[in-house]
Amino acid sequence: MTKTDLFIKLAKPDKNGVSDWVAVSNFIGEYSSLKLGNGGSWCRKGSSLAKKYIVEFDKTISAGNSIDRIRLNGLNKEKTFSQNIRKDIKDFYKDKKCVMLGINGNSENTKIEIDHKDGRKNNDRVSNPQTQKLSDFQPLSKAANDAKRQICKRCIETNKRWSAKNLKGNPYDFYKGDENYTSELGCVGCYQYDPVEYRKTSVIKISKEITENILKKFYPEDYEQ
Repeated sequence: MTKTDLFIKLAKPDKNGVSDWVAVSNFIGEYSSLKLGNGGSWCRKGSSLAKKYIVEFDKTISAGNSIDRIRLNGLNKEKTFSQNIRKDIKDFYKDKKCVMLGINGNSENTKIEIDHKDGRKNNDRVSNPQTQKLSDFQPLSKAANDAKRQICKRCIETNKRWSAKNLKGNPYDFYKGDENYTSELGCVGCYQYDPVEYRKTSVIKISKEITENILKKFYPEDYEQ
């Protein structure tokens, strides 16, 4: 039985998809696999549960930002982004190392997850396994993917992209565009979207800047206004 099926069994929604609040303290015994880790993967937006039902969370009971209760509040009639990834793409990336941390381990935080580069998950082509491309995805460790998820969430809320200079030693904020999210560029240009492309582009930009500075030094007349 999947986690989605387990929660539906526990919540007992009516014919309209509405249930009472279910406290996370009930995730014991038969339902212990429902215990929430970082992100609550089985019930977050885009999950199988959220595709079928409107899922609501209550975080007001305990201190902090942890989820205290979950309920279903009707059937979800909106078109949702499919998280499904085609098998050949999964097979290609599963043995690769995390492009951010350079690891691929067996512990929970070092296991590789196949990440949708575009954190907004609003592209119908990428949602469809038949039209997905290898370049739409990248291998991330769970720790890196969890961090990226929170960064993308903040970008969605503010339309301000995350600067790569938050990592000491990175020479540029973005490899394309600036901090303002636009529909034209989307996520392209953000370090979180493609750290490999960021590094490649940075090397090219630095090389060009060095070459230009050398030319200005030895042939200043060519750069005089």
